[in-house]
Amino acid sequence: MKNSEISLIFSDIAAMLRLKKDNIFKIRAYEKVARSINELKEPVEKMAAEDRLWEIPGAGEAITKKLTELVTTGKLAYYEKLRAEFPEHTGSTPLSGAA
Repeated sequence: MKNSEISLIFSDIAAMLRLKKDNIFKIRAYEKVARSINELKEPVEKMAAEDRLWEIPGAGEAITKKLTELVTTGKLAYYEKLRAEFPEHTGSTPLSGAA
């Protein structure tokens, strides 16, 4: 999965959390990590394989776990759960599972 795809998914999560009126700090964390991933010079998949996701600005423990799930399985359960709550929200990108 490309960094741009991963970044879009995390931006989409932030947008849906904003619609839910979730914690602003949580929303900002997802926005920050989405920007950071978009600006990375190396693939997130490579960083995950090298256990270096913590180096991504904004990637705390919870987001690191989500990144690991996404790059290893091509899916993210949390994202799918949010999308189910907002069927009218088409999102930035479909999560097709293509890696």
